[in-house]
Amino acid sequence: MMDQNSSGRGVRQLKTSLLQRLQQDEEVTKALRTKKSDARELEYLHLKKKAENAFEIASVLMEVLKAVPFGDGHESLPDGQDIVEKSGSYSPYNILPLDSGDNKNAIMLLPEIEAAVSAIRNVRGLPSTENSCETELPSDILYWLQSLFGFQAGSVSNQREHLVLLLANMHVRQNPKPALATKLDDRAVDELMAKIFKNYRNWCKFLGRNCNLWLPSVKQEIQQYKILYIALYLLIWGEASNLRLMPECLCYIFHHMAYELYGVLSGAVCLNTGKKVVPAYGGPNESFLGNVITPIYKVINEEAQKNKNGVSDHSKWRNYDDLNEFFWSNNCFKLGWPLRLENDFFFTSFSSEQITNSKESPDETCEQKWLGKTNFVEVRSFWHLFRSFDRMWTFLILALQVMSILAWHELETPLDIFEPEVFDDIMSIFVTNAILRLLQVALDISLMWKARHNMGFSQRLRYLLKFLVALIWSITLPVSYATSQGSSECSTKQFQSATGNFCMSLYLIFVLIYLMSNFIGMALFFVPAITNYVETSSCRAFNMLSWWNKPRLYVGRGIQESQVSLLKYTIFWMILLSSKLLFSYNFQIKPLIIPTKHIMKVNINTYDWHEFFPEVQNNAGAILAVWAPIIIVYFMDMQIWYSIFCTIFGGVYGIVHHLGEIRTVEMVKSRFHSFPSMFNVSLVAHSSQSKKGSIFKYILQNKAFKSTEVARDELPKFALVWNQIIAHFRSEDLINSREMDLMIMPLACEFGGTSARWPLFLLVMKFSTAVNIARDYVGKYEKLYKKIKKDKYMFYAVKECYDTLNNIFNFLLIGDLEKRVLRAIFDEIETSIGNSSILTDFKMAELPVLIEKVIKMVEILFENNLTHRDELVISLQDVLEFLINDMMVDGGRCVDVFLLQQVSHMFKSDSRGCIVPFPQHDEGPKNSVLRFPLPDKGLLRDQVKRLFLMLTVKEAASDIPANLEVRRRISFFATSLFMDMPPAPKVRNMLSLSVMTPYFMEEVKFSDDELHLNEDGGASILYYMQKIYPDEWKNFLERFNYNPTDEDTQYWASFRGQTLSRTVRGMMYYRKALKFQAFLDMASNQDIAKGCIAIERDNNQKNSQHSLAAKLDALVDMKFTYVISCQMFGLQKSLGDSHAKDIIDLMSRYPSLRVAYIEEKEEIVNGKPHKVYSSVLIKAVNNLDQEVYRIRLPGPPIIGEGKPENQNHAIIFTRGEALQTIDMNQDNYFEEAYKMRNLLQEFSRHSGQQRPTIVGLREHIFTGSISSLAGFMSYQETSFVTIGQRFLANPLRVRFHYGHPDLFDRIFHITRGGISKASKNINLSEDVFAGFNSILRQGHVTYNEYMQVGKGRDVGLNQISKFEAKVANGNSEQTLSRDIYRLGHHFDFFRMLSFYFTTVGYYFNNLVSVFGVYVFLYGQLYLLLSGVERAIILDTRLQNIISLETVLATQSFLQLGLLTGLPMAMELGLEKGFLSAISDFILMQLQLASAFFTFSLGTKAHYFGRTILHGGAKYRPTGRKFVVFHAGFTENYQLYSRSHFVKGFELIFLLTIYNLFRMSYESNIAYMMITYSTWFMAITWLFAPFIFNPSGFAWRMIVEDWADWNKWMNNVGGIGVQPEKSWESWWNAENAHLRHSGLCSKIVEILLCLRFFIYQYGLVYHLDISQENKNIVVYMLSWFVIVAVFLLVKVVGEGSRRLSANHHLIFRFLKLLIFLSVLVGIFTMLSVCQLSIMDLVVCCLAFLPTGWGLLSVAQTLRPKIEEYGLWESVKVIAQAYDYGMGGLLFIPIAMLAWMPLISAIQTRVLFNQAFTRQLQIHPILYGKNKNR
Repeated sequence: MMDQNSSGRGVRQLKTSLLQRLQQDEEVTKALRTKKSDARELEYLHLKKKAENAFEIASVLMEVLKAVPFGDGHESLPDGQDIVEKSGSYSPYNILPLDSGDNKNAIMLLPEIEAAVSAIRNVRGLPSTENSCETELPSDILYWLQSLFGFQAGSVSNQREHLVLLLANMHVRQNPKPALATKLDDRAVDELMAKIFKNYRNWCKFLGRNCNLWLPSVKQEIQQYKILYIALYLLIWGEASNLRLMPECLCYIFHHMAYELYGVLSGAVCLNTGKKVVPAYGGPNESFLGNVITPIYKVINEEAQKNKNGVSDHSKWRNYDDLNEFFWSNNCFKLGWPLRLENDFFFTSFSSEQITNSKESPDETCEQKWLGKTNFVEVRSFWHLFRSFDRMWTFLILALQVMSILAWHELETPLDIFEPEVFDDIMSIFVTNAILRLLQVALDISLMWKARHNMGFSQRLRYLLKFLVALIWSITLPVSYATSQGSSECSTKQFQSATGNFCMSLYLIFVLIYLMSNFIGMALFFVPAITNYVETSSCRAFNMLSWWNKPRLYVGRGIQESQVSLLKYTIFWMILLSSKLLFSYNFQIKPLIIPTKHIMKVNINTYDWHEFFPEVQNNAGAILAVWAPIIIVYFMDMQIWYSIFCTIFGGVYGIVHHLGEIRTVEMVKSRFHSFPSMFNVSLVAHSSQSKKGSIFKYILQNKAFKSTEVARDELPKFALVWNQIIAHFRSEDLINSREMDLMIMPLACEFGGTSARWPLFLLVMKFSTAVNIARDYVGKYEKLYKKIKKDKYMFYAVKECYDTLNNIFNFLLIGDLEKRVLRAIFDEIETSIGNSSILTDFKMAELPVLIEKVIKMVEILFENNLTHRDELVISLQDVLEFLINDMMVDGGRCVDVFLLQQVSHMFKSDSRGCIVPFPQHDEGPKNSVLRFPLPDKGLLRDQVKRLFLMLTVKEAASDIPANLEVRRRISFFATSLFMDMPPAPKVRNMLSLSVMTPYFMEEVKFSDDELHLNEDGGASILYYMQKIYPDEWKNFLERFNYNPTDEDTQYWASFRGQTLSRTVRGMMYYRKALKFQAFLDMASNQDIAKGCIAIERDNNQKNSQHSLAAKLDALVDMKFTYVISCQMFGLQKSLGDSHAKDIIDLMSRYPSLRVAYIEEKEEIVNGKPHKVYSSVLIKAVNNLDQEVYRIRLPGPPIIGEGKPENQNHAIIFTRGEALQTIDMNQDNYFEEAYKMRNLLQEFSRHSGQQRPTIVGLREHIFTGSISSLAGFMSYQETSFVTIGQRFLANPLRVRFHYGHPDLFDRIFHITRGGISKASKNINLSEDVFAGFNSILRQGHVTYNEYMQVGKGRDVGLNQISKFEAKVANGNSEQTLSRDIYRLGHHFDFFRMLSFYFTTVGYYFNNLVSVFGVYVFLYGQLYLLLSGVERAIILDTRLQNIISLETVLATQSFLQLGLLTGLPMAMELGLEKGFLSAISDFILMQLQLASAFFTFSLGTKAHYFGRTILHGGAKYRPTGRKFVVFHAGFTENYQLYSRSHFVKGFELIFLLTIYNLFRMSYESNIAYMMITYSTWFMAITWLFAPFIFNPSGFAWRMIVEDWADWNKWMNNVGGIGVQPEKSWESWWNAENAHLRHSGLCSKIVEILLCLRFFIYQYGLVYHLDISQENKNIVVYMLSWFVIVAVFLLVKVVGEGSRRLSANHHLIFRFLKLLIFLSVLVGIFTMLSVCQLSIMDLVVCCLAFLPTGWGLLSVAQTLRPKIEEYGLWESVKVIAQAYDYGMGGLLFIPIAMLAWMPLISAIQTRVLFNQAFTRQLQIHPILYGKNKNR
């Protein structure tokens, strides 16, 4: 940029040139000026544009006018006109021009809008305020509130529009309709008030306070007061910023401000001052923000800073929930009003050390104290799983105890359970239950200990009493049980004493008393309505009952389902639990009893190692090793049972609800005739709601499946919509123009006759088939007629061809004579048809020849070339001649008629009655007998084209359309018509909708450079797209006549990637669909017949506010808005980022699109820079962004999780009653958007006593064709979002919010904390918490499958693994959350089971599955190395234990992906057919799907377990790139080293040792049967990242990866060095979670590390050098090897540090000396101490795990290690281990890379679908090199 103050020579020349040019232009323009000055000229243009209603231009001119000086008095505006004051009349607006003065805008003319605007402008009787002018009334209610409370002007404008639209939409839906449409109905105000203040009223009731919603006694003022309260709440909410996530905090603020508002309205007088009541925080603009919002925001922000980016423990800072729940008790009123900032709530310092060490005096610091956590403490512990779901664990433990007792007693019949001895043992379960109850209460107290200071007295008393009661029972029951066992007179074994009298033991009496509370709970379980009433009642007795059972909290009350729902999921779980327990008893517990009894009897005197506890009775160690994996699988396998039953029941549910009923184009064709009827029922709005019943009932009643006739009034609308769907297929380039012609349904106005015609793809081949049937038919005409008419499409094809030819002939022939001849021929045909004699009157065998001649004639007409006139004449004559002479049996009669007419045409009678000829005229060539060529455009042209296609297209209907995506979409749309969806209302009466998309910095659209970038000889994105979508690229070129612009190409590619532009296009289909539906609602029958042309029929009056197009736009604007929350747009725009320009281009492309962003700028306040944050809404005007609203924020809004905070800042700019959250990797389809108003009607449906607050819908994964991994992910995701969520919603009733297509009841959620939670880390999976919050606040979630949206997923293994890690992290944080705890306790038992196994239980069971493998192997290792296994097998001859085989089979079920595979296969079977599902499933296995799922299992288990123990959860960006590429070895090692490679090597070590020492007494077959799944797991965890890595076995890539690996390992790390650049930096980052972990977590980590020391302890006793010595000294001596290695490392490290720089030769000599010493030592032991080569191998297996264990312990205790100066040595050892692991992984990969066949096979497996499309995959794979 040039400096304007510069005096350089070039600058002076430029200034001179500019001045000369300006003077030159002045001379030219002065003469053209109509006014005497520039200012006056601008004013004149401004007034002119204002008169023309060009408000955008007028507003720009006004801005210029404000900047232009009017001179020193002689150029002032007349009459003192103030430009600044009037500029507001033309201010930008969002939807309603409320502030711009444009009252003639079409939307402002809607009666409902007029009614709402009139209501908010009713300011009669409002008292004046201090900040308002005494002489002028405020323009509306919101301006008055602004002047009263000091709200921001931008927020007031925003909420004014928001309130008007809400009122208008509710007003228009009132039934019966109000008498006066332009007067706001009181029912609409009441409805809105009830929705907005429901949470506030409940809050007041919960706290025992009166609502401050006081209404006047004057009826005329009631509506005004109600609107004032609503407006006040919306204004508070609109400026609340981060406080919007704290709904009860907003209730507190509103409570006090509403009280002040009523005081002002009623003219109340303050008792203290004697003056009228005024607001505590009234004042100028932004006073509310500064005085109310900012102090509370600072508390939120300061507490969030203490999180230290996820490092700090959750218990050390208050999150959003803690701060909000402060307002759940009456203590919140101690804050007062005005707010008392000295209250403890505002104090954010945490520890006493901080207070003591602060610079302030003790008196100042001790005045306040940190309140701490509220109601819950998120402590990192696995005990949360037991605490939250204690009823489930108690049930499983007691069931295990009962089954073990039954199996131990070897019962023969179920009646044996009542045997005294058996029954006595079973009764011991109550002792176990009491102990478990004590454990649960103890956990409650210990995990809540840090929140004790914030508890009320009643809460503390409750915990104390529950602990005492549990303690008493845990003592009383065992003692009484033991006493009863010893009593001879009366025990649990007998109910009669020796005297014969009834006898009950003391223990049984205590049990009955103990179970009394359970009896009450069971009774209430069957009557959920009573439970809901008890929980929500304010009755003190009920409160006491609830208080004892659960802590009295504001949420979680009254969330029980109806009895019908309860019955459904209870039956499901009863069946499942019965199956699981029967299986466990017969295949897990019972088979283990006999081996256990044998093991207990074995007397083992000698061990193979030093046994510390040789005197242990009954071989407890062996029994533990055998039983431990059984017990683990017993607790885990219910997840498998759930998967099986979910598959079965979910599949049946899908079949019942018509899912997959129409799967193929053939099915579409066979059912197409019923589509108009079902479309009319489902998707057409009817004036009367007589069809309120379900569609399924309608189908049964009207037998739509069997109906062959379609009502004439049903076809036009369906045809119009169908044509729009096909047109959008064409605009998306999914079909070509020819396919479009074959799929269009022409309308009546185009062809006459029937109202619409069937599409040609139904009729192709039908006419030719009918011709062949007629040609070969022998028999009566009636049977031929029935045969043809049986196929409705064949009959229609024949009839249409006949009618069309008739029309064409009539148009072509001009002369009367020719027309009469033609009429005679057609009359002859129709007479024969009427007489049923056509088979005798015509030679049907010649029919194919006639058709060939007709085709030739129609082809000439289709080409429509003037030079072919003569050919047409000849062809026409040929057709007529052949018809008369060769086909007609009595063709001579027609010839006679022709001759007679010819004679009558040539002669006439004169006045005397004589016959004289007509006078002949030479008409010339211009007067032809044919009207040809045909008009280029018009109805006849379309008729000819359709006839030509019908006669010439030879493809079968199954081949049209060719695109698989079109087939899928048509099939799903057709299926959805038969599903049960609510009837569609008219657009005017539908619920209003907003869509919001959070956006960070992802791709908006591909730039031209990105599309054509061809780095290192690889393929560009455009090339990739062209090969992946070859047919769509061809269609795209055809659409643009093979000359598309660069911008068109960019959008074509972007619409096929995971870009924002694709999402926006899809979401804007809602607007298109609504506009089209509004047209169908409003237009006349003639308009409908004309189709979309009617919308623009008054195109010349486009600016007319009364035109149809303007009305439609206005109506759609009132119903639909789309806001993108572009968090970084302000920064991108300031930096000139291309993403900002692309976003503006999107807004220009879609004018109704709005963008909200966060603006950060600096202002100078008191001489110091101060950052100011604002939420800004913009729209596009003249291809530029224009600011609409600006709302200042109290500080940076992103203080929690980024995505929910981004949504929260933009939600104030959304409108409507429903809100759909859409991620930016999603898509939508026009035909699905057409069903949105039906879906919105779900909010009006009742489920039991509840209306849904979240409505879910399904997703289609559109990235499944990229690679095999993408396909696996697509199938897995599809099964979850269909069969999984279908079953969760009904019957289980535990569906929450899992994805972005869900619709929210917007008013419900904005008054209850928003659409997600945003606390850092704990709400990492922010989506699901919206569902939790909704259910806890008495909401209801449903799921519907008749509508779907598209969604992209990750396509590479690294992307998928990051996504899996993020979800696992999120689930581990959920485990610690209060939401999981509360739902687990407030749900009934069976619903709680559903909740557990579909949320955190799924991930925990994945972890348990992996843990079970380790327990089994380490148990076998103990049995093997100790010699116990050999003794048991030799003594008892037990070769196989069935239970252990069952355990391994069960574990394999989970490991190989069958847990997700079964629902996947069922869903594929439903939607594709079971044969296709089987073939797809087999293909997936050939593509190594089991390896992928096994690897994914490791990812979930690792990150779930580590996050619960140590934290470290974070958002992991996966990227949404479309092109796959090779990932380097270094990148894979960084990502998978600790999660998979270390564990894989550990499994290899275990299996190798097991293989080495079991050979003498166990067969190889048994060994393979036992360990095959574990070998598969180990190999998969080690090599899957390379198997699924494109070009993973290409030699060129291997060489580059090796060089990169060595460079990475040797780079020095440190501050500022990224983990991607150096091993040292990566190692520190990878273990960072251990540095911030809690004490308990570190202890658990160290205990887990102790397993690595078992190897050394067990193996040293098996060395030949030990000479079978079992003394403990052998083990102690083995540690000298570890010490020696460590000392050698220390010596080398010190030598490197001191000698390598200045004494390099000495250092090298030292290393040589050490190496020789080690060799000498080894050879000495080989020769002297009988050390064998096998001993060296065993030593490696013994000492390597020990070294790793020591290394892991050292990392856990890093601070202590650093104190002793040993950390550098630890680092050297760690680097050596990573070098070793990397080398061991690299060797087999390099060996396989030598064989080219391996690389080819791998590429084929990964990109099978790409090969089927002839995609050259190799240039893509080799084109992406990693350069470090």
